[in-house]
Amino acid sequence: MNRLATFRAVFCVLCSGVSLAFSSLAPACLAQTPALSTSPADIAPLWVYAGTWAVTIDHFDTAHSKASHEQTTLRNACWKDGGYVPCNQYIDGDSKVLIVFTYSGKNGVYASYQIPLHGEEPGTGKLIIEGNTWTFPWQTGEGDKTTWFRVVNVFLTPDRIDFRQEFSTDNVHWTAMAHGIETKVKGS
Repeated sequence: MNRLATFRAVFCVLCSGVSLAFSSLAPACLAQTPALSTSPADIAPLWVYAGTWAVTIDHFDTAHSKASHEQTTLRNACWKDGGYVPCNQYIDGDSKVLIVFTYSGKNGVYASYQIPLHGEEPGTGKLIIEGNTWTFPWQTGEGDKTTWFRVVNVFLTPDRIDFRQEFSTDNVHWTAMAHGIETKVKGS
């Protein structure tokens, strides 16, 4: 799978941690319900993602990840326009994907749309915000072969995110694939 497809999956992984090891999850952020009309106040919480983040992540050896350690710089060049927060996401200085967030009209549920470079197939995803815990869930497969994935971001402060990436074969018991910390770079 190519790097751009990898970054489509990474954004679900995102905003919470950049993970180049998730190339097997590229189809992960597929078709969610379209967003309803929103107001700028509905999208205000998303603005915390704007800026530059130092990311440290430890990947674990699982069926869906390989053990590794990585450090990257994630820059979300975001702006607000009406009910949208688009972010051009840069990984170590290279633009990788445009992500557009909007409020879904449901309490704490947001939609995201990932637009990769070079005209590749876009993706969609969901973000659920419950207090300082932000979860990006998705699933792959069907029936008995379904695997659920999620990235759970816990905002320790507005400038520090503790995150984990997990998978489950029953949507109840979760296996950790990675753990990391994102720290917002001062002045960004």
